[in-house]
Amino acid sequence: MAKGVQVKGLSQLAAQARAPRAARQKLRQNRAKLLISIVNRGDDERICELLNDFSVALTFSCMGMGTARSSVLNYLGIGTSKKSVLLSLIPESDEEAILNEIGNKMSLYLVGRGISFTVPLSAVSEIVANGIISAAAAKTVDGRKVMKDKDRTYDLIVAIMSEGYVDEAMEAARGAGAAGGTIIRSRSLSNAKAEQFIGISVHEETEVLLILSKREGKMAIMDAISQSAGLKTEAGGVLFSLPVDRTVGVGAVGAAYAQKLAENSADSSDGNAEGNADSNESGNEGSANPDAAESTSGDA
Repeated sequence: MAKGVQVKGLSQLAAQARAPRAARQKLRQNRAKLLISIVNRGDDERICELLNDFSVALTFSCMGMGTARSSVLNYLGIGTSKKSVLLSLIPESDEEAILNEIGNKMSLYLVGRGISFTVPLSAVSEIVANGIISAAAAKTVDGRKVMKDKDRTYDLIVAIMSEGYVDEAMEAARGAGAAGGTIIRSRSLSNAKAEQFIGISVHEETEVLLILSKREGKMAIMDAISQSAGLKTEAGGVLFSLPVDRTVGVGAVGAAYAQKLAENSADSSDGNAEGNADSNESGNEGSANPDAAESTSGDA
């Protein structure tokens, strides 16, 4: 009996020893992550203040223009309002808390206030990464909360095209279910070698169109933009997408996608109803003239 009690006690001790080890294995080393914020011009300073008060961030800003036309489709601002696009390197350990802080303090849950989301990085300058992480040296990352690709619900579509075609591209994207986007002026630099391999010529003056999309609607939007302003068009557009981890202020993106699905479903239902009606009319006409039916059978 004493031996059984002793074995049971040893098993409990072994289990208790394994528990902290398992917990440690689920913890991951802290690293830098990219936070992208698209807000109304003038709110960029407020974003920087929040980041530095709550955590630490290395932030770069560029000017953009919103494209959304209505309050229903608008998640970046109403009309073609001026925008600030902020790229911030932050500690991954503070990611969730930072987004919550921005969402609450900047009221991004309100239409037209802006949007923030994080993008995973494969590598960062060592000096920058060490500096960012050192500010959160006492913090760790719970490996169980790290976003896996299968759990992601949004993607960032990036379309770069010749100046003057972005409105046409955005119209095509809306037709495929996009809620809105942001335009950034850009330039093509030293791309002669790449152009030789790709077989295209990229105009020097270009514009970048950024669209946050539901993952299941991404390909339809990219296909629509490609047909309207892709490489085989005068726009010469180049498209790619980036995975997005966590987001705040994206309610209208899902709403626009749901609306597009509803429209497609309604169109499909109308088509089926018309088809059934035509079928019924055809059937009624045939039964109303039995002689014609008999004649047809005889000819056959």
